[in-house]
Amino acid sequence: MIEQGMTILYVSDQEASRIFYESVLQIQPALDVPGMTEFRLGNGFILGLMPIDGIKRLLGKDIFPKTNEGNPRVELYLHVRNAEQFLDRAIQSGAEHILKVSMRDWGDRVGYCLDLDRHVLAFAEASR
Repeated sequence: MIEQGMTILYVSDQEASRIFYESVLQIQPALDVPGMTEFRLGNGFILGLMPIDGIKRLLGKDIFPKTNEGNPRVELYLHVRNAEQFLDRAIQSGAEHILKVSMRDWGDRVGYCLDLDRHVLAFAEASR
């Protein structure tokens, strides 16, 4: 049985990413130490921020493709109460806008942006 879920984003600047996510999510990290920042997002889910240099030391540099740098490799899809508000805060905090919040064919209203490290952030309102 899985007791808890965590997604860890590898970031180029842990402090800048912490400030970005504090602003966007409007919550303080539950943990903020050199090498890891954690935000508790509800239902036992944790968003972690780890410096890319730290994970390279831990796992080895050979697992990181050099040709893919800068291309999005993860999407963080968050169900929220006001997707426009979250998307606006993200853009004001330095995110790159991709798509405005609108109804998608799977039934959610969703808006998209890229965070400081080009991770895709989706802010969704479930219509179900």
